[in-house]
Amino acid sequence: MNERSIVDASNAAPQGTWLDSYMPDGPLGPVQPRARAVTFESIRGVIYRQRWVFAAALVVAMLGGLALTLLATPMYQADAKVSVKPYGQYIVEGQETDPGFNPVQIYDYLATQAEVIRSRSLAESVVDQLNLANRADLLGKDVEEGRSPNMTDEQWLKAKKELAVSILTSGVVTEVPTKNWVLTISFQSESPTLAAEIANGYADAFVRTGSSKSIESSTYAVDYLKKQIDETRLRLAEAEQAANGYARNSGIIVQSAGGEENTEPTTLTASNLASINARVSNARAARIEAEQRWRAIQSLPAAQLPEVQSNPALQNLIGDRSAKMSQLVELRQRYNDDFPQIQNLLSQVALLDTQIDRISSDIKATVRNQFLVAQRQEQALEAELNALTGDRLVEQDQQVELTVLEREAQALRDQLKSLLDRYNQVNSAAAIDPGTITKIDSAMVPGAPFSPNLFKNLGLSLLLGLALGAALAVLRETLDDRIRSLDEIETKLGLSLLGYTPHVENRDIELLGTNRFSALMEAYSSIRAAIDFSLPRNRNVIQLTSSKASEGKSTTAVILAELFANLGRKTLLVDADLRRPSVAGLLDIERPKVGVVEVLLGHVELEAAIVKGVHENLDILPVGEIPPNPTEILASRQMRDFIEKYRHEYSLIIFDSCPVMGLADAPTLAHLVDGTVFVLEANRLPFGQARSAVRRITVAGGKMIGVVLTKYRALQAGQSYSYQYGYYEYGRDK
Repeated sequence: MNERSIVDASNAAPQGTWLDSYMPDGPLGPVQPRARAVTFESIRGVIYRQRWVFAAALVVAMLGGLALTLLATPMYQADAKVSVKPYGQYIVEGQETDPGFNPVQIYDYLATQAEVIRSRSLAESVVDQLNLANRADLLGKDVEEGRSPNMTDEQWLKAKKELAVSILTSGVVTEVPTKNWVLTISFQSESPTLAAEIANGYADAFVRTGSSKSIESSTYAVDYLKKQIDETRLRLAEAEQAANGYARNSGIIVQSAGGEENTEPTTLTASNLASINARVSNARAARIEAEQRWRAIQSLPAAQLPEVQSNPALQNLIGDRSAKMSQLVELRQRYNDDFPQIQNLLSQVALLDTQIDRISSDIKATVRNQFLVAQRQEQALEAELNALTGDRLVEQDQQVELTVLEREAQALRDQLKSLLDRYNQVNSAAAIDPGTITKIDSAMVPGAPFSPNLFKNLGLSLLLGLALGAALAVLRETLDDRIRSLDEIETKLGLSLLGYTPHVENRDIELLGTNRFSALMEAYSSIRAAIDFSLPRNRNVIQLTSSKASEGKSTTAVILAELFANLGRKTLLVDADLRRPSVAGLLDIERPKVGVVEVLLGHVELEAAIVKGVHENLDILPVGEIPPNPTEILASRQMRDFIEKYRHEYSLIIFDSCPVMGLADAPTLAHLVDGTVFVLEANRLPFGQARSAVRRITVAGGKMIGVVLTKYRALQAGQSYSYQYGYYEYGRDK
């Protein structure tokens, strides 16, 4: 029977067995490996595992930094300081012609000044000032050797000047201050004297640049204002002529305000309209008054009119009539009406009555005539008002256009006045230096080189070494996916962790194995308890396997068997590694002639093959002769019958089987036992191989109980030293 047939047969195994109730979902189930979070422990583990990489990178970087420092040419740096005052010192009004900026942009202004210092134009000014184009101490003593034979003196001088400018722009250094307005101008050179000279030259040139810029700015402002004044005057003349021409063509006559303040001038039509409007109002009031008087007396007799009764002449006539009537009454008492004197008095009385009636009628007619006159005046004034109103409406439309022209002319007058005032201010301050840039300290000849700086270079080398070591460590960790920590068992394999054993040297295993209070035995006791709690008593057959050899599988099987036997449970330890059996060697017993193969084949009984006396309640079934066909034996019907027969005679049966990778023994046996414990050595096996081994067992129908992590190094997993050696120290006497 080959391996493929065994796997195919195992796929037919019934699912949903008792292990599903307590087993977590395996690598083939819903549980998927989760990405590990970057924690302090993981970083500490990386540093510990890659400590030699870090050490090598640091040594190489430090040696390189030291070599570069010793081989580098000494450079000297001279510093000159200049004060930059963005707002300057304004002595007279008009000096503030410099470009304005927001106070929050002050450091942007300083950064701009720093760029001016580093500019090529300022370097050219320094070269011309110090005649650096002909200085061999700057250009080098062999500079003449680079001259081309066909170059003229002018071309050669220009080439040397360009070279000097390039040297200056590459050697000048300035930083933007953050707490003051002082710029430090530094220059680096191999010559300390030349460095101080050029730094001072830069400071002087920068100060001159600030002064010249201020004067140039004022001169430019004067010329610009003069040009604007001339243009504004011409535009004002044109605007005034346009306004006057439009008023003349439209017949608009503007009258002055008569000396009254805050009164705008009006047109003649508007003044006439206002006058006529006032007269119409007065005439209407007079007409209404006269009409009311006439309506009041129109139906009354003339004698009852107040005007008649108050008329002096009429009162005199009435008095004369009354006197005449008195005389007439007296004469009639003595004479009849034919008496001449009576006739005379009657004639006089009749004449007086006629006069009284005529005067009364005239007075009443006068009131009526006053009403008619007031009415005619009102009508005449209203007609004149209507005529002027039409003219004014037309004039208003024309005056709107005239107002636009006059407003434009007035705006130009105001602009011209403002320009003239500003011109007078700027012109008076054109030649004044505001002192925005002043030199504070001159550069001194440095007494010690600025670079190379041994401590600085070593510090940078240290950082570079750390960065290189970190990069190499990350690269190695990325390419190395070995399982090291406890969390990776569940996050990567998706299996439960039954426990782990600390790393112990081979020479110490026997000593620690006999001490039940040692860290190793305490760890195996914890693993035994986890397996005991995981297995029901009617499912008592398990196998221990691993991916590769030498992972501690057989040692774990032997120790667990002894621990279960110590509990009083009758335990059978079967060495199922039919290729390289090791149980007899671990127990320090001689490998017998007959063993598990002979029992399975029926050559001997179990009682004749087991080894007793190693430990109470513990029977050992080692391997006798190594068979030529181990896989077929493990997959045989006899193995199935052996398990079913002795399941009830022993409390626990432990099979120590072969490694999984490259062999079919462990997957074949995993289909027959109740559960498989996967033994994995920490920091040895890549995750891919471990996952493949677990997958082979599960595909073959095996049930995974969990993982035992052996030879665990806490420091390599990122745990502290006390975690590795003090976890099982609880309760131990010091």
